[in-house]
Amino acid sequence: MSVSYKNTVTAESANLIRAAVGFRKIHPEQLRASLDGSAFITAAYDGDMAVGMARLIWDGGSVALIHDIIVMPEYRGQGIEAEMTGQIFEFLRSKLKPGFGIQVDIRAWGDCAELYEGLGFLVSTPERRGVPMHICLTDQIELTDNMFGQ
Repeated sequence: MSVSYKNTVTAESANLIRAAVGFRKIHPEQLRASLDGSAFITAAYDGDMAVGMARLIWDGGSVALIHDIIVMPEYRGQGIEAEMTGQIFEFLRSKLKPGFGIQVDIRAWGDCAELYEGLGFLVSTPERRGVPMHICLTDQIELTDNMFGQ
């Protein structure tokens, strides 16, 4: 198997990868907007099939978030996550000016914390970074669940 990388992924492929790892599918129009609004995308392909993806959300200054770094289970453990993370680092380093720095956050799903620590990330603690929190701005998530049969 030969994995190649592209800086694009379709909403349909992204949803297939999301479903393969147990994530909720996102409405295609909303997912396309998320992909289009990303500062950088990298996707791993086995032939024509996307098998992994990562996207960077960046304010153009000092704060960045690597989001949705996901790889289909049968392709995990082959260095794909590390390669995609490296591509994102390379992109961000190309934007640095002397004296600048970018804080990069990542969400470590499942057993990926150790992998990301190996890439230089530090585990955040509430004392160091505050408590991570979130909110979903819809009370109709069940509509998405029903649409995708989840």
